[in-house]
Amino acid sequence: MERLWSPWRMQYISNAKSSGECIFCAEFAPRGSNPLYRTELSIVMLNAFPYNTGHVMVAPGRHVGALGELTTAERHDLMDVTTLATTVIDHAFNPHGYNVGMNLGATAGAGIPGHLHIHVVPRWEGDTNFMPVVAETKVLPEMLAETESKLRPGFAKSGREQEV
Repeated sequence: MERLWSPWRMQYISNAKSSGECIFCAEFAPRGSNPLYRTELSIVMLNAFPYNTGHVMVAPGRHVGALGELTTAERHDLMDVTTLATTVIDHAFNPHGYNVGMNLGATAGAGIPGHLHIHVVPRWEGDTNFMPVVAETKVLPEMLAETESKLRPGFAKSGREQEV
């Protein structure tokens, strides 16, 4: 397998392994570093290991691992914020479609099984090329900071964000 070096990821990997803290809870807490968007019940944050440019995760603020553990208000807010995320990504990147979904439980592939979250992955026609198919490598054309700078204004314009 060929290697495509991305040394900027090491800081994230080291911090995640050493802290043991749930990344969603850490972002939702008042000391959180600055998620893209938050309501009283949910947050949106960039995926540090995106499948495509613009890949975000929407999570409830409360640490729950199963859909049945969410309150009705949390479920509604989670879906409203997921819908807002697609609208913001539409305006910033004009994708042709989306993959939106959850991996519930470690067996299903959840990297953080204790805190459910929704992946919102923008897709473009032709975005699967020889690199991921043959070389098992995904090439992302943009740094996360640049993606963030394109998405943050759209969330700010929504007028729905609340301080927590």
